[in-house]
Amino acid sequence: MLAPIHAQTGLPAALASLEEVLTDAFALVMQARSGVPAKTAFAVANLLQLSTDELADLLHTTTKTLRTYREANKRLAPAASEQVLKLLALARQGSEVFGEPTAFRRWLAKPAYGLDNQLPLSLLQTSGGIDLVAEEVSRIAYGDFA
Repeated sequence: MLAPIHAQTGLPAALASLEEVLTDAFALVMQARSGVPAKTAFAVANLLQLSTDELADLLHTTTKTLRTYREANKRLAPAASEQVLKLLALARQGSEVFGEPTAFRRWLAKPAYGLDNQLPLSLLQTSGGIDLVAEEVSRIAYGDFA
């Protein structure tokens, strides 16, 4: 079942409060420094249609640790928090460009010409990789497939 969508942001209601953070690089870093709740990571994974195992791999942790953090209402470390926030921004961008989360998720799982035929999903393990995928999505939005 899909989460309710916030009318103004287009994000699931549980993530709508992060909209301003996604559009301001400084605010994103400051939010990451204070950590995001583990439940936010699960909400972003749901948005990107990632399994818990895929989320754990992207955040360089275990599914058990993520679940424990969620159950204890703990916050993620700054590096993992930054990655979650950047993944959220990417999910929003991908939904806008591809029209729906499912189409974006399919694209993430296929080799991308502009990313040296790498799977975009495999590049999401680092902040820089997320940036590369976001740049490729921007090129697609503007019709530049080279």
